[in-house]
Amino acid sequence: VQLVESGGDSVQAGGSLTLSCAASKFHSGFVFSTWCMAWFRQAPGQKREGVATIDDDGSTEYATSAQGRFTISRDNAKNTLYLQLTSLKTDDTAMHYCARSPWYDPAVRGQGTQVTVS
Repeated sequence: VQLVESGGDSVQAGGSLTLSCAASKFHSGFVFSTWCMAWFRQAPGQKREGVATIDDDGSTEYATSAQGRFTISRDNAKNTLYLQLTSLKTDDTAMHYCARSPWYDPAVRGQGTQVTVS
């Protein structure tokens, strides 16, 4: 399975972005809806940080830094994961990745999409 992120951009503080993560299946056994998914991010010289997770039943969890500002969602019919980012801060500047949970040791992850906030 391949995960491909998109939607990263350079924005001003206070702005918004929506990141997407498209999952492509290469074998008939892949069922996106059964996967627990996550977004994590990493800035240069910083530790990897889990941002949000969404289980196969749709339940979500957020990092304290993301709570109230970010929303994770999924469209199983489109095999796509989303992350809506609002009220962006300069501290949100990082490469953002989607992955199959757990985000700290994912079996599958994308190549990332850059979010830059100035």
